[in-house]
Amino acid sequence: MSDFILETKALTKEFRGFAAVSDVNLQVRRGTIHGLIGPNGAGKTTCFNLLTKFLPVTRGSISYDGRDITSMKPAEVARLGLVRSFQISAVFPHLTVLENVRVALQRQRGNSFDFWRADSLLKQYDDRAMELLADVGLTEYAELAAGQLPYGRKRALEIATTLAMDPKMMLLDEPTAGMTAEDVDRIVTLVKRVSVGRTVLLVEHNLKVVEGLCDSITVLARGQVLAEGDYAAVSANPEVIAAYLGTDPASVGVPESAA
Repeated sequence: MSDFILETKALTKEFRGFAAVSDVNLQVRRGTIHGLIGPNGAGKTTCFNLLTKFLPVTRGSISYDGRDITSMKPAEVARLGLVRSFQISAVFPHLTVLENVRVALQRQRGNSFDFWRADSLLKQYDDRAMELLADVGLTEYAELAAGQLPYGRKRALEIATTLAMDPKMMLLDEPTAGMTAEDVDRIVTLVKRVSVGRTVLLVEHNLKVVEGLCDSITVLARGQVLAEGDYAAVSANPEVIAAYLGTDPASVGVPESAA
């Protein structure tokens, strides 16, 4: 078995000739938290959409857990254990917190008509749903309508519904976006806890979060890989600093030939 659970080769996505992602070679090691960072417009979310098949690949290949998934559909890769969250909060606001997790668990039946099943039948999922809510610190909110949760708690609920899919690998898109400092700390602790025994790939703008969470980091800029390594290495890279600050590489000590 390869050390890498996810690999891409020359991954490229073009929109009418514009390369949003260009020749990206990515390797994510099993059992690690891997950060995908870069300034706005770097291609991070597009890359996520390619990995989870919400966008078709223009060129290149994607391998997950030893299988070529380049041409698969989103539901197919999710069934293989590659599951993602989204930047925008995605909960059923009028269902309770418990019911949101239960909906995610119902996919185990492989039946599209579970919404029409008797409530007594669906309650078989309640124990597992409560376990997942305990994992993300939401036990006391189980009977609350999800739409009434504070924003940070909604993101925790999304992680619970992602865990309900029993993923081998979780892709988290901006898990701390728009949060207070207290909520950020809570989500960082949560991601560390749920990553045990799994692999996590996350897009994140908050570099303190990246520093505290990620074992390794890939930096994108203009759709291409700019740098790779641990936080200490990439944060000291002059080209990375230039990309984030929008400065001329020469002004941070990068020779013009490297720009």
